[in-house]
Amino acid sequence: MELTKRELRMVLGLASGKVCLARAHDAWAAAYERERARIVAALGEHLLDSQHVGSTSIPNVPAKPILDILVGVRDFDEATVCVGPMIAIGYTYRGENGIPRRHYFVKGDPRTHHVHMVEIGSDAWRVTLRFRDLLRLNPALASEYAREKERLALLHAGNREMYQREKDIVVESILARNELT
Repeated sequence: MELTKRELRMVLGLASGKVCLARAHDAWAAAYERERARIVAALGEHLLDSQHVGSTSIPNVPAKPILDILVGVRDFDEATVCVGPMIAIGYTYRGENGIPRRHYFVKGDPRTHHVHMVEIGSDAWRVTLRFRDLLRLNPALASEYAREKERLALLHAGNREMYQREKDIVVESILARNELT
């Protein structure tokens, strides 16, 4: 499903600081593929893998209409060469932005994309994919997560930082209760 820029604006975008969840949309996967191609072209051999993560990657889970993209690189320090190419395709670089050894990029006003660039095999890489895959494979957990997100979005509609902090606690709880043995 190829999206025009106009169609993309209809399914993605959230003003800074706001919390507003949108119903899951099939167009999110297509929007990811389109952006992935742009990132692959910009980063070339520096990009080892790219994954659609976050709630827009999980069927039937409401999400802030912002694509989260996980980009895997060989080495965090070497990946600083990726900053210029990411800026050239419209991203703003935010440094580690509170998460050590992550290059964080944002795009859009209103915000449409977040890119989390981390080392392949790092805890950040493994945990992010594990949570996504756990919810994709377990509809009951995905529903539980959706209900908690909706509750927190209502509670913290004007405070994205508080929403994020409490949502992180929910994620940690789900992961802890579903540890691999």
